[in-house]
Amino acid sequence: MHTYPVAKINLAAAQSNLARVKQLAPESQIIAVIKANAYGHGAIELAQALSASDAFAVARLSEALALREAANHHPIVVLEGVHSAEDLELATQHNLSLVFHHQSQLELLQASQLSKPLAFSWLMLETGMHRLGLTTAHAQQALTLFTPGSVGVMSHFANADERDDSRNTQQLEKTHNFALANNLTSSMANSAAILSISASHADWVRPGLMLYGISPFSETTAKDLKLKPVMTLSSKLIAVQQLQAGDQVGYGGDWIAQESLRIGIVSIGYGDGYSRHLSNIGTVLINGLLATVVGRVSMDMIAIDLSNNVDSAIGDEVILWGDPRLPVEHIAEQAGTIAYELVCQLTDRVVREYHYGES
Repeated sequence: MHTYPVAKINLAAAQSNLARVKQLAPESQIIAVIKANAYGHGAIELAQALSASDAFAVARLSEALALREAANHHPIVVLEGVHSAEDLELATQHNLSLVFHHQSQLELLQASQLSKPLAFSWLMLETGMHRLGLTTAHAQQALTLFTPGSVGVMSHFANADERDDSRNTQQLEKTHNFALANNLTSSMANSAAILSISASHADWVRPGLMLYGISPFSETTAKDLKLKPVMTLSSKLIAVQQLQAGDQVGYGGDWIAQESLRIGIVSIGYGDGYSRHLSNIGTVLINGLLATVVGRVSMDMIAIDLSNNVDSAIGDEVILWGDPRLPVEHIAEQAGTIAYELVCQLTDRVVREYHYGES
């Protein structure tokens, strides 16, 4: 059975991107971020492909346990930590590295009688993002709960995708000073910082988006940064319709043919995670030529203008993003969003096919 839509995942490209991280931060260890099902690419498969990483990071305990159940023995950092005694013990039993970012988590740790020592832990320091993080004073007090050498400090840039933003320096200095004063291992750099703030690399870097061959900067694409896109999203043309001037397309009829033309119907829609914000403005690639989405994106289908694709026919492949001529960063710009959202929101209806193509 031929199933579509399909996201073809090039694992060799992911490995090439990991090598790029090592090239940029040769003195740092690497925590590969594979949360949210590896940004929609498949956490188990990407973890296997990225086994040369020193550790993995996920957001939640459930994600970490799924990796452990897949016989992954790497250190795994749980960025949100845990919030109950049961989950704290579960994390301990599975040798998970927890991030402590709130006073309530420290109180939980202090009150718990664990069956074995915690794996290496992290204190999340609040440095300016005001999302998760301990004050410097609370982090200092928290150090008494850990044996020396069993805990590090991390923080998270709020504006690393904005090059030369002074707030990046302020956050970095706060983390660096705390780590230095307490002789702690530190981690600060996400993908954007790895690429643009070499002073932030420290002991551990935490690449996410760049591992998937996507630029964290609005003004650049993966190619500009010597990264290789990992995902190519495609589907099939399932119908071709001949329209006359005045014919309306799709729900609401808010696209009207101005002349006689052909449109194609592609089997993909918001039920697959293809953004509805691409209605009337999205671009696809068919037979090597660009075509525009016409009408509203519906749950299962989109319509595309075939005026420039005279030889297109039912069964032809339609690329939604991932081709060098159609990078996901450009599609995100059309949708008024970020590439993170496009790849993460792909649903299980989209089959993932894994291969080791040209890296």
